[in-house]
Amino acid sequence: METVRLGSSGLEISPIVLGGMSFGEPSRGGHPWTLGLDAARAMIRHAYEAGITAFDTADVYSLGSSEEIVGAVLGELAPREEIAIFTKVHGRMFDGLNGAGLSRAHIMTAIDASLRRLGTDYVDLYQIHRWDPAVPIEETMEALHDVVRAGKARYIGASSMWAWQFAKAQYTADLGGWTRFVSMQDQYNLLMREEEREMLPLCLDQGVGAIPWAPLARGRLTRPAGVSTARLQMDTLVRSYYEGLVGDADQVVAAVAEVAAERGATPAQIALAWVRRNPAVTAPIVGATSPGHIDDAVASVAIDLTDAEAARLEAGYPPMARAWS
Repeated sequence: METVRLGSSGLEISPIVLGGMSFGEPSRGGHPWTLGLDAARAMIRHAYEAGITAFDTADVYSLGSSEEIVGAVLGELAPREEIAIFTKVHGRMFDGLNGAGLSRAHIMTAIDASLRRLGTDYVDLYQIHRWDPAVPIEETMEALHDVVRAGKARYIGASSMWAWQFAKAQYTADLGGWTRFVSMQDQYNLLMREEEREMLPLCLDQGVGAIPWAPLARGRLTRPAGVSTARLQMDTLVRSYYEGLVGDADQVVAAVAEVAAERGATPAQIALAWVRRNPAVTAPIVGATSPGHIDDAVASVAIDLTDAEAARLEAGYPPMARAWS
């Protein structure tokens, strides 16, 4: 696959990012559906051999186990300069003082802990996982700037917040002479298009690269209505996103299947190709628990949907209250 630049930054990444939320020892963090080291190794290797060179995780995924697995496997596979590693900070990693959030105290502790788990001297992209209303944004942006200046992160990014919050963070960075965010990791898919209203236009205007999570709506776009999966039964967060959608969600899912059949493609390939049509999007983040998930993601890069096909896919969109949880 050809590489793409993350927004207007100089960072080159693959047009698909492999997400690390599916990786982690099941005994860590209460996720029985995650893949342990051996199973995750097969997925990460398959992705790398298919041309995926960007890998996203977070410290809070399986309480650090995802970072440990991603770091260990990538260390076996490739020279450090040939891959891009993304991770995130915000969630609670330990009880007691400064165990979570975006304070200077937590960020400085968290970046060092993430680097130890990942087995690397730096991450290519260090992202705030959510907005922290308890901490002044000036404190957060200066701390992130210091992380970059220390060489522990090459770039910084953000995830899932209101557009006004993101704009405030960027403005604060400019006022302080600090490092700006180069990316926005937000939820964006055919069943969750609220980011089209403000966040994605803001990103496009400011040269920020969007790297959406859940581009397949946690698999909802890849299977007929009423069909369940083992993860859906165990993961209450996933169910809360897409159960009880108002409007014509089933119509959207059906349209994806119809266009896929006409194209000789899979629904996952069509849904991912649609996400990549948005000019603000650099690369969707795709989770994988089977090689087929990775194969679909890679194949989607070669699919260019027509305007007519996109209109069919978008016709039944059910508006949502917000784009994250």
